[in-house]
Amino acid sequence: MNLPNKLTLVRLCLTPVFIAVFLIPVNTPSFAFLGTTVTVKEMIAFIIFAAASITDFFDGYIARRDHLITTFGKFVDPIADKILVNSALILLTLTGKIPGIILLIMIIRDTIVDAVRFLAASNHVVIAASYLGKGKTASQMIGICLLLLNNPIFAMLHIPMATIMIYVATAFSIVSGCDYLYKAKDMIFESI
Repeated sequence: MNLPNKLTLVRLCLTPVFIAVFLIPVNTPSFAFLGTTVTVKEMIAFIIFAAASITDFFDGYIARRDHLITTFGKFVDPIADKILVNSALILLTLTGKIPGIILLIMIIRDTIVDAVRFLAASNHVVIAASYLGKGKTASQMIGICLLLLNNPIFAMLHIPMATIMIYVATAFSIVSGCDYLYKAKDMIFESI
């Protein structure tokens, strides 16, 4: 198994650890951190999520750089990404840090995009990931990290940057979802 695939599996394995730490019913001490207050549990959850998110960048970068793209990687990488990000979004929605409608938009978008990709693959067509999709993923991960740490730095400035990034990610979700549908419109409507 090559390094990018190992990094993808690490991300997949870190997700249940992140969920367990986030949900563990233990009160931990809190401390000041970059203009906000964070509990030890929140910091640990952030470190795990950030480490898993970093593997997302490196597995793709290394796979492209070293020509190590595999069918396994193409299959498991997007699944690992969605499991990690959607788990975090669900947990943050349950704690009231993200409105439920945002979660619904992002999950519906991912479901539609997955269906479009499946349809394209069944027609032997590859729809490459767009910069809009990459923007969605990056803004989601930044927003989630900021939410996990209670909006550090920006809290001192009274700027809700964590919330802003989640709304930016939502806008990217909508636009990139429409972009995928537009690119696949001929396949979707060919038999009408």
